[in-house]
Amino acid sequence: MLAETPLGFSITKKLQEKICLISQSQVFEDSEELLKSTMGIDISAKQIQRVSERYGQAIEEVQQVQIEEESAFKKPKDCNLAYLMFDGSMIYTREEAWKEIKVGRIFHADDVVKIQKNRSHIIDSLYVCHVGDHIGFFSKLEHYIEPYSHLICVADGAKWIWNFISDKYPDTIQILDFYHAMEKLEAYAKLQYNDAEKETWVAAQKQLLLSNQVGDVIEDVESQIPKNKEALKAKEQLVGYYKNNQCRMMYQTYKMKGYIIGSGAIESAHRNVVQQRLKLSGQRWTIKGAQEIVNLRACKKSNRWNELVNFIKNAA
Repeated sequence: MLAETPLGFSITKKLQEKICLISQSQVFEDSEELLKSTMGIDISAKQIQRVSERYGQAIEEVQQVQIEEESAFKKPKDCNLAYLMFDGSMIYTREEAWKEIKVGRIFHADDVVKIQKNRSHIIDSLYVCHVGDHIGFFSKLEHYIEPYSHLICVADGAKWIWNFISDKYPDTIQILDFYHAMEKLEAYAKLQYNDAEKETWVAAQKQLLLSNQVGDVIEDVESQIPKNKEALKAKEQLVGYYKNNQCRMMYQTYKMKGYIIGSGAIESAHRNVVQQRLKLSGQRWTIKGAQEIVNLRACKKSNRWNELVNFIKNAA
């Protein structure tokens, strides 16, 4: 929960709230236009930026205090099983050109609702965002996942992810994202087979993967003679990827237990939380500014906006 702090704006608390709400979804210039056209309020884009970034910084400061004081994040409701997904994408910054922003998404299994045969909707999620390295990201993330005793982590196979999970939360169920597994397979098949052969072979390997027979897929690929150097490189990458993650590829078992086997939810999070605001045409962020605005964005998307509203009301 956010706490009091003096921010010193000569703007009403209600307007500060509106500024933050609009600017977390719109560029500052568009926020200026929206405030003028809908509310008749003339406030500059620069002032909108100053207000929204300051509250984004406040979120960061309070979060750091909670981490240092080991103030546990309270689960919003009882939960037998929660999913943890995280990944990185790039934004353009003034200081370092392209820089990675990491996003974590936590949601409860009972918040996953089927809306079609092969499509689900996640009712509620908590998002954690960090512009920078995995050390800073994990220090934030741990604050939110510590209270959960039963976790499933679905990820793309990056070593920094699995090392963190295995070290800190060894009882977590680890699942290699099925779609990344298929991408590696198809990348090799494209170089090794013609179109007709490729389709047949990939379909057969997919069924093996979905039947807990990843070992058979590895054996098949290892027995093949690559057609060229590119196919050899793709083969080595595929075999190494599957061997490193073999214990995380029991897809039939996972599906029988009702587990999610794809990381589409975190890819969606990058689009909805980060890219729709921070990767618009022509934007060049400072690292600090990007972190502050994505803090507001994550707060809104996590359905925790009331915390920011209360913080603004209580600010001196």
